[in-house]
Amino acid sequence: MNAPHENFPIPAGEPRLSTLSHGGGCGCKIAPGVLSEILKGTAQMPIPKELLVGIETADDAAVYQLNDEQALIATTDFFMPIVDDPYDFGRIAATNAISDVYAMGGKPILALALVGMPINVLSTATIGRILAGGESVCREAGIPIAGGHTIDSVEPIYGLVALGLVHPKRVKRNADAKAGDVLILGKPLGVGVLSAALKKELLDAEGYRQMIATTTKLNTPGPELAALDGVHALTDVTGFGLAGHALELARGAKLAVRIDWARVPLLAGVAELAAAGHVTGASGRNWAGYGAEVGLPAGFDPTAKALLTDPQTSGGLLVSCAPAAVDEVLAVFKRHGFDAAAVIGEVTAPGAGPRLELR
Repeated sequence: MNAPHENFPIPAGEPRLSTLSHGGGCGCKIAPGVLSEILKGTAQMPIPKELLVGIETADDAAVYQLNDEQALIATTDFFMPIVDDPYDFGRIAATNAISDVYAMGGKPILALALVGMPINVLSTATIGRILAGGESVCREAGIPIAGGHTIDSVEPIYGLVALGLVHPKRVKRNADAKAGDVLILGKPLGVGVLSAALKKELLDAEGYRQMIATTTKLNTPGPELAALDGVHALTDVTGFGLAGHALELARGAKLAVRIDWARVPLLAGVAELAAAGHVTGASGRNWAGYGAEVGLPAGFDPTAKALLTDPQTSGGLLVSCAPAAVDEVLAVFKRHGFDAAAVIGEVTAPGAGPRLELR
């Protein structure tokens, strides 16, 4: 099932958007191992004291202190189509980009559009619907799209530069988890699996509905979570999967993370789809990039392993908080409509070094 948006029938003769991209959504990220190789030789520029968060822990956004009360959050995210409906593609891409502001504990203030389109392949009407989808999400977030940049591209690409504000003392990095913290995940996993089934035209209407519902749900709890004293670290789970982003928490804090797989929420039907082979190539690339840092129990289900590394386009917030703050964190999620939010593990002493353990 991949029906066009009810207000926009895809023009006859135009290809499916997903057929124009070699990898959709956050599944088209450069694999973590390859990315590490690319970045290890980059020159380190002098870091001004105002730069509160840079590239040092692969955090979700840069944060630059403006004054005693305000810090600017700057981030960008863009990708190729994960669905065929142009309006839904725009909504998903915009939601995903804005999420990084929320993941730093900030409030978005404006966005710039990044648009690369094969103008000899797609009609201006289709491209306009992609942009309209992104604009609809920005309206929901209460921010304008104040400009941007366009190019003629072989593959369709859409995303945003997103800017936000946060109090300097409320910045939540991915590197500040503490031993004894509890881990809470805001959204269920499985977007990559659903997208793999969709690309093969094997996803039913209900599967498509829940895929759109989760990928277009803004991570609005972020600023409220950042205001809680018991919340120590925040990130969002995207292209590197739950395992990859949990490992970033572990590496940044120089601690270990333990996840209880039975408690991890999953989107309905994704376990069955994954067992049937509907997984993304990015899932395997993710494991190749960081699998040596993950400890799996004997007999761990291969389907669960695929979901552990499943790339999440516009995934949920991952919160590291003190045990005393768990009820309050879950209450914040519930107030914002994140009923699937769940405790999934804890942060522990590092042992032999930062790593992820499954049980």
